[in-house]
This record gives sequence, structure tokens and C-alpha cells, in this order.
Amino acid sequence: MCGITGIMQFRDGARVEPATLRRMCAAMVHRGPDDEGIYTDGSVGIGMRRLSIVDLATGHQPLSNEDGTVWIVFNGEIYNHAALREKLQALGHQYRTHSDTETIVHLYEEYGTDCVQHLRGMFAFAIWDARRQRLFIARDRLGIKPLYYRLDAERIIWGSEIKVVLAGPGSGHGSAARFDRTVLPEYLAFGYLSGEQTFYHEIRKLMPGHWMEVEANGRVRIERYWDLPVNQSEVSRPESYYIQTFREMLEQSVGSHLMSDVPLGVFLSGGVDSSAVAALMTKIRRAPVETFSVGYSEDEYSELPYARIVAQHLNSIHHEVLVSQQDFFDTLPQLIRHEDEPIVWPSSVALYFVARLAHERVKVVLTGEGADETLAGYTRYAFTLKNAAWDGIYRNLVPGAIRRGIRGSIADSTWIGATVRRKLSHTFLARNGNSWASFYFDNFFSAFSESDQSTLLTDDVRRRCVSGAAYRNVLEYWEHSSGEMLHRLLYTDIKTYLVELLMKQDNMSMAASIESRVPFLDHPLVEFATNIPQNLQLGGFAGKRILKKAVEDLLPHSILYRPKLGFPTPWSRWLAGSQFDSIRKLLLEPRSMERGLFERSAVERLFEEHHSKYRDHADRIWRLLNLELWHRTCLEQDEQKPSAVIAD
Repeated sequence: MCGITGIMQFRDGARVEPATLRRMCAAMVHRGPDDEGIYTDGSVGIGMRRLSIVDLATGHQPLSNEDGTVWIVFNGEIYNHAALREKLQALGHQYRTHSDTETIVHLYEEYGTDCVQHLRGMFAFAIWDARRQRLFIARDRLGIKPLYYRLDAERIIWGSEIKVVLAGPGSGHGSAARFDRTVLPEYLAFGYLSGEQTFYHEIRKLMPGHWMEVEANGRVRIERYWDLPVNQSEVSRPESYYIQTFREMLEQSVGSHLMSDVPLGVFLSGGVDSSAVAALMTKIRRAPVETFSVGYSEDEYSELPYARIVAQHLNSIHHEVLVSQQDFFDTLPQLIRHEDEPIVWPSSVALYFVARLAHERVKVVLTGEGADETLAGYTRYAFTLKNAAWDGIYRNLVPGAIRRGIRGSIADSTWIGATVRRKLSHTFLARNGNSWASFYFDNFFSAFSESDQSTLLTDDVRRRCVSGAAYRNVLEYWEHSSGEMLHRLLYTDIKTYLVELLMKQDNMSMAASIESRVPFLDHPLVEFATNIPQNLQLGGFAGKRILKKAVEDLLPHSILYRPKLGFPTPWSRWLAGSQFDSIRKLLLEPRSMERGLFERSAVERLFEEHHSKYRDHADRIWRLLNLELWHRTCLEQDEQKPSAVIAD
């Protein structure tokens, strides 16, 4: 695990200065506090910061092939590198180290761009091929490791974090450091951007499952090398087959993810996913493992009691940390700076605190991330299937004018309280069944629907934004999906929602100099899980049926079959207290309003409705708050800590 960066100049005679690479590496010391390395070759330079995990003695980067014509910087872990090494040595390749990094170099020599097809793991890497004068950059299939870049007529700059790209030549004070207002509709709806764009003008993401090839003249080719195969099952098999196969594959994945020359632990929430990983890790190692859990000072928002039950059951070496309201708001601006973009979910803050706790004991943690999106763990999946079935009946029986009247009553009636309104708003009664954006995305993701945004955004911003921009990226994935409705939901979430979750986990763990690994996202396991038949994935409104049955011998029934809480945070409670006035003042002060993004009257109305309990706007206020803090901390490099303004 580390951070990588680099520059390729396109102008004749242009050179990359080592000092420039060192400045870019300095922007990500937290990703790799153990080592630094750079390599320059005229118009090309690559650099890295290393968190030493595997091959501590000889795993220094950048690393080259035998004759120094192919150089690499690599972030991640390749779990099948030992098997690949045997094959490559049989083909005549000579190794100087024991690192998985060197395996990628020899794979590239042997297979060229197809080297990525052989890799099993998490990765983002850049290879400079001096013989062909060509740069090759690739990102893992599911987006576990990040890669950002800026491309113009003069150069390409890339890095593991946006701040690293901004530290490169021509970026920090240029157009790249400006807010790209065209992303506002998608941000306001989802809280994140599911396409190539970032919040920064001219800075892009290399998408998961893609590689990029850049020639010396600046010509660029980007290709997708992997897509999630859905609905591939041709033979109907008994449930026992899926239970046994999934258990064997998950156990193999957890075992491979234990590859390390430094201590490992587990982030343990007390839910099924992380508990299953901890149980399998204990079984494989035949020794107690270190487990790390986080909760809040408010007991009702804490899953610590469940984590303690699992820790006691596994006899783990257990550690806990509590996050207070003061901790939360004091740390929020710092974490936005680490993430380089507004934070989507309040749970990111808690993730940072548990990563910081783990840093005191280990360098690597395994987590349960990815099980919900591959095994239908969220209640929204079963709810949507049932909602769609009822909606079909409802639309056949009730005329459109009456349906529109009922939707309007739920949205605007004064005799419905905020709690009842919120619950009814999720049902087919309040949704337009003819619009998938309304029926699913607005129902479970959107803080501000497209209609909400029409009154929130200023005229100037609306003119800049294309109609339908809020849903364009995610709808492309939905329309590309196939199979049963559940499989289509899983495909869409894996391509969008999960990628953002993984970015959150990477940034928050690396902020504490911790490597996080996700055994549920070993790609053969993902391909198997997402093709389990719909009727076997769900049990009532509960998902992950196959996983629960697969680990029944390892965990207590009370953990496996308890209701899913989804890592709740006290954000709504804190907003109901004195924090409300501080945040309202921040978002309505001249500095915020002068950005020209939002109509003042719309923001005022949002706070008034929330305060009167007419509507629950907690998610909307969170989104506006994070956007404003991002402007101040990341774009304006504000010397005054925003936490002083929003602190209680």
C-alpha cells in the first residue's frame, strides 16, 4: 500500500524535475510514511510514498525489470502474485525481490496491456515503457484503489489523490483548482459523482476496470478491460450448492488477504459482514485476532454491544473508541481535506477514528465492505421488488389523476408529520412508477431530487447544467444492466454506490496510515455472488441469505439474524440541538451566499421546515454543509478552522 504519482510531458525537450515529484509525493506522506522513491527519464517522472507491508527489505519503488527499460509505481496488493511468479520464472523472467510489484512488471513484459487480466487483487499502477516511449496506467476491477489524472495539451499528471495532482505543474493555481459547477446536480442528488468527473475542473478519475495508454505525443487510449458479468447462470442449482461454494470461495479469499509481513487486524462493526471476516480469519490463523470497533457517546447510535458479543465469541484482542459530538465537528474539515471532495456520509468520520485506533497496533485491517452490494444486504433491494409489484397493481387500478393527487398530498399536506411523511414517501403511493429515477434513485439516494433542485439552484447554475444531469451517469449503468430486477440493482450499485464507499474507506484509512483490505470484493467471488438467483438472495426484507447460512457454524444466531442497523450516526440528533443555529448561520452568511450557487430563500425555507418538523431535511443540510466546508478547506485553503464556526 502506498501513494503513487507521476508526470509525462509532451513538448519536445521538456523534462520532469525531481523536485517537482518530491513536492507531489510530499502531499501524500500519510499514504506512505515509511519510504519515498522517484525516477525520472527526460520527459517522464514517477514517484511513490510507501507503507511497507510485503517484502519490507527489498520492496522499494519505483522498481524496474532486468534491464531498466520498464519502470513501475504501484499502490495495492496482488494476492495471486506467488502463483504468477512461478509461471513467469518458468518463462525466463528473473526476479530481484519478493514483492508483488515486480510480478506486475514481468507480466507487462510478457502480456502487455493484457497483464491486468492475470491480476487478482486491488491495484492502481503506472508503468513507463522506455522502449516504446509509452505510459500504461491501470486501476483494479472494482475501484478499490483510486487514480486521478489531469490531461491537457502539454502533459498528463496523475496521482492517488486529487491533492497530489494539484501539487503538480500548472495545476495548483490554475483552472484545475476551480470548482466544476456542472457536477452540482449529481452531487445534490447522490452526494457523489459516479462518472469520470471530479469536483475539480479538468481533473478526472480513471474508472474501475479500465486502463489508459499514453504515447509520447500526447495521444491517449482508454479501454475497459472488465465488466461485471450478470445473469450468467444457465443451470438451476440447489441452495446448498451456493452456500457451500460461497463459503469455500470466501474462506479462500480471506486467507489470501492475510498476505503480510506486518501485523493485521479487523474492523469489527458487529454486523454479519465484518463478523464473518473476523471469524474466518480466526479459523485460518488458529489464534486470536486484533479487532477494532467504533461507536458514539450516544448509546442508541452505537453497535458496540454487538461487536463485543462477536469479540467475546471469537476470543479476539478487542479495542474500542468512542466519537463525541465535539470530536465529530472538530475533525470534519480535516477529513474533507483528506478526501479532497465533500464527505458523502457522516459515517466516514467514525471510520477515520477506528482507523486511527488500529494504527496504534497494526498496519493492515480486513473489513466487511462490499457484502451488501454483492449479496443484496440492504433492505432497499427487497423493498424495491415489493414496491414495484404493488405499483404495477396500483397503476392498473387507480387513474393517473388520482395517483398524482395522492402524491401531491403526501408531499405537501400540513396534517402529515415529518416522520410519517418520510415513511410514506418511500412507497409506491408517493413515487412515479413510470420514472426509475423517482422510483429508486430519488427514493433511496437523492437528498435533492431534480424538482427540488429547480428551486434551490440559482438561474446562473441552472443554465450551466444539462437537463437530466443528476441521473445521467447512474441511469447509463441501470440501462446497461440485465437479468432479474435484483441483479440489475446490484450491478448499478456496484458500479456507482460501492465505488464511492471504497473511496471513502481508502481515504479515511490512509489518513491514519492504515491499509484496508476487502475480501468480499475478490473479483471471482463477486462474479459468483452477483449471479446467485434472486429467490435465494433474499429472505423477506432481509438479504445476504447465502452468507448467513454459509457461516452459521462460526457465529452466534443473534448476530447473524439481527436487524440491520447500517452504522447509524447521531447527525440528526446533533442537528436538532444547538448545532442547528451554527450551521444555519454558516450556510446563510454572505461568504457562502456570494458563491452564487443557491437561492437564499430556498436555503432559509429548508432550515425553517426542518426546525418546525414539517420535513426532515437532515440529509439535505449535511450535503450543503459539506459542500461549503469543501470550498473553504480545499479550494480556499482557509486559515480559520471551519470547525470553530460549526462547533457547539
